[in-house]
Amino acid sequence: MLAPVLFTLAGASALVAALLPRVVDRLPVNLPMAFLGGGVLLGLVPGLPTVDPLAHGEVTKHVTELVVIISLMGAGLALDRAVGWRRWASTWRLILIAMPLTIALVAWAGWALAGLPIAAAVLLGATLAPTDPVLASDVQVGEPADEEGTEDEVRFALTSEAGLNDGAAFPIVHLAVVLATAGFSAVTMRDWFLEDVALRGVVGVVSGIVVGWLLGRLFFHSPVPSLRLADNAEGFTALAVTFLAYGVTEVLHGYGFVAVFVAACTIRAAERSHGAHRVAHEFVEQIERMLTSWLLLVLGAALADGLLDALTWPLALVGILLVFVIRPLAGYLSLLRTPGGPRERWVIGIFGVRGIGSLFYLAYALGEAEFPGEELWAVVGFTVALSVFVHGFTAAPVVGALDAARIRKAPSRHSGDVADTHL
Repeated sequence: MLAPVLFTLAGASALVAALLPRVVDRLPVNLPMAFLGGGVLLGLVPGLPTVDPLAHGEVTKHVTELVVIISLMGAGLALDRAVGWRRWASTWRLILIAMPLTIALVAWAGWALAGLPIAAAVLLGATLAPTDPVLASDVQVGEPADEEGTEDEVRFALTSEAGLNDGAAFPIVHLAVVLATAGFSAVTMRDWFLEDVALRGVVGVVSGIVVGWLLGRLFFHSPVPSLRLADNAEGFTALAVTFLAYGVTEVLHGYGFVAVFVAACTIRAAERSHGAHRVAHEFVEQIERMLTSWLLLVLGAALADGLLDALTWPLALVGILLVFVIRPLAGYLSLLRTPGGPRERWVIGIFGVRGIGSLFYLAYALGEAEFPGEELWAVVGFTVALSVFVHGFTAAPVVGALDAARIRKAPSRHSGDVADTHL
């Protein structure tokens, strides 16, 4: 009897995911909020199976892994701005300054305020540091455009950051595992840096570039017309790029998350204004929306089914500090002297939405070493839910007000002039 119920729930949730954006278009409600809340209500229904990510760690890891890599492909395809040190200045600041600062402060809070062991506190910092390209759709760039200069700094920075920091946080997850299994020593730190920082990072970037370049040449510039798949664009080819880049890189012991995002940016650069990118992005976005809806439904059910039983006030305080203090300040300070204005910096700092990547990292680490799993799942689940609802209620009106102010200040209504106007 369980299988028919699950199929019914899957079909109903997919239908709601398709209808909901139209129904709540002018309301301060988005799809993640609705499905997380719906999952909580579902978890209160008697007779349904217990939802426990700690007991089903492998399933949790692989399901969240799938959602993250698909979302990374969508984020990379959506970005119109060519990669460059100055053009991506906000992104590099968020990755190299804001993220390490966030990890350090969350780890300190987890250790000093909540009494977590050092390894668990480091894992909590690494788990909660990445922002989410899935749940932050209200503050992300839209579909690929035919020309550069149409992305405002807020949407570009948040999208590119979310695309990169899922992979950039992985070395610190490995550091937490090393601290939990081998302890701290000069030898373990050296081995961690050489393998988990340098080697895996380089392999991830190089593999993403190579896979993206080869498939970009095949799709857009193959001398054999029948192999030029972009001429008759099929959206599912984006899944081919996603799985190839991720699988090859993981086989080579690199960071697959990095490779997927880099491959997406590389393919986009192969023929930047081609309509095939919009087809691929739309297909990926639909798959992403459906999978995210199911996952949030399950997460909501888990929250109602005992996931928060181990949550203490000090642990909850860590999540509250991250959402309301640590991330906003770290994001704002890291963006000083970048192209955006003060209001844009605050919006970028505030809307670092936590989500699916955090769930993956925690499930991954708990399969590699001994950590206080119940406490970590409680604080991560609480923080993701807090972020979904706080940012979900505020994203549309805040970004809408910012867009309106930018239009009023722009010298003309041309999209490039509006995007280049800073507040």
